[in-house]
Amino acid sequence: MEAAADLQDTALLTPRFEFNPKLGIDNPVLSLAEDHDPSDLWRLERPRFCLLSKEEGRSFGFHLQQELGRASHVVCRVEPGTSAQRQGLREGDRILGVNNRVVEHEDSEVVVRCIRASGPRVLLTVLAQHAHDLARAQQGSAALLCPTLSPGVRPRLCHVVKDEGGFGFSVTHEHQGSFWLVLSSGGAAERAGVPPGARLLEVNGVSVEKLTHNQLSRKLWQSGEQVTLLVAGPEVEEQCRQLGMPLAAPLAEGWALPTKPRCLHLEKGPQGFGFLLREEKGLGGRLGQFLWEVDPGLPAERAGMQAGDRLVAVAGDSVEGLGHEEIVSRIRAQGSRVSLTVVDPEADRFFSMVRLSPLLFLESTEAPTSPLNTCSASPVETKDPPVKDTAVPPVPSGSRQCLLYPGPGGGYGFRLSYVASGPCLFISQVTQGGSAARAGLQRGDVILEVNGFSVDGENDLERLQQLAEAEPPLCLKLVTRSLQDLEAWIPPESVEEWTGASELL
Repeated sequence: MEAAADLQDTALLTPRFEFNPKLGIDNPVLSLAEDHDPSDLWRLERPRFCLLSKEEGRSFGFHLQQELGRASHVVCRVEPGTSAQRQGLREGDRILGVNNRVVEHEDSEVVVRCIRASGPRVLLTVLAQHAHDLARAQQGSAALLCPTLSPGVRPRLCHVVKDEGGFGFSVTHEHQGSFWLVLSSGGAAERAGVPPGARLLEVNGVSVEKLTHNQLSRKLWQSGEQVTLLVAGPEVEEQCRQLGMPLAAPLAEGWALPTKPRCLHLEKGPQGFGFLLREEKGLGGRLGQFLWEVDPGLPAERAGMQAGDRLVAVAGDSVEGLGHEEIVSRIRAQGSRVSLTVVDPEADRFFSMVRLSPLLFLESTEAPTSPLNTCSASPVETKDPPVKDTAVPPVPSGSRQCLLYPGPGGGYGFRLSYVASGPCLFISQVTQGGSAARAGLQRGDVILEVNGFSVDGENDLERLQQLAEAEPPLCLKLVTRSLQDLEAWIPPESVEEWTGASELL
């Protein structure tokens, strides 16, 4: 015990890092997140910032789970060797903020949606479990601990186009990686929204942190007639310093961007929506969902859809990484009024270059929410190549069937419990916004069959484990029972959990 006390005292006496924009480390998140000393109680008792990034086709490397009975979002697993582990995310951490948004009291569906909509980079504000519990006991909420930038005080993503005076700025620097811009009055950079005295953070999506002045000059020259700069004005730098926040790209607002995502609102007419949705390879060979054969005069064309647009969100919810069938199911769930967010090829190339999601730069963040329809969703007149219909055959009275497709993390989004002393498997938890919720599963639903196999025997769990790994979709036959009914005839000590409901992010 004495050794532990000495270790704690030593940690608390260690001089803390203070960010000086002209002398210190360029990005505070690198210092704050890469210090993994478990004895650093000072760091763990305060909110931490984890700036995560992922490669194409990969995840950030952590699993998120909502705490039962609370609006608390728990990191329940961190994958080794991933961005989440490298940036100091820990099992048990509570997520307080996503980018510049406080999410402590948001539904799990909203938090997952915010993280996925952030694209390849996201800034998480997290708090260790013990500090979170203490804050709740003292203040009733940990949300008050989550620092955010003031409205209008954010880094800027500025697209600068050369004119007769060039880009309209010169670069000063103190040492490698620390650059500030001196603007020409009325020049191209000033017109593009670059603030006076701005610190330069990125050029065309590449950090300048490790560049020399000569390397930066060469990079600007190679940009040609236009360049996209991530910058932070003095006010932003000062507020980030006071809050301990990094000058992170996902916090940026767009200024004079050459292109933006488009929100299309379609209402189905007598001849349908009038477009075809097709999965094919796009930039860098990555799979995406593209819109083709837009019929003249039909709702899709009237809404502004163009052939070759890539679909990035349905009802404001990112569809990056989802399969074709899952996306079609989400569109069908909207019925006759569909809200789609798309990017044309030029916008796709631009946002891929700056490594940010186009959804961060929507003019309006409000979008219709996707209804939690049952499995018999309204068919979509998209002129798709034939897709397996989500309509299911008739079932006996009192029961229903649902088809489930796995989400991006491979799970179906529900927790299954079973009664060891009797033939009863039931849904004890449904992840909001997950595949199960969209298919209409509810807490208390009792499972009668899985993929045509009855679940009333001794080998049910073994069979379910095998079926869950089978090719999707997963077909469940269910009967609805209220949780009160279940509690009335199921002894609590006989109930066991089969699987956890968490989201891989």
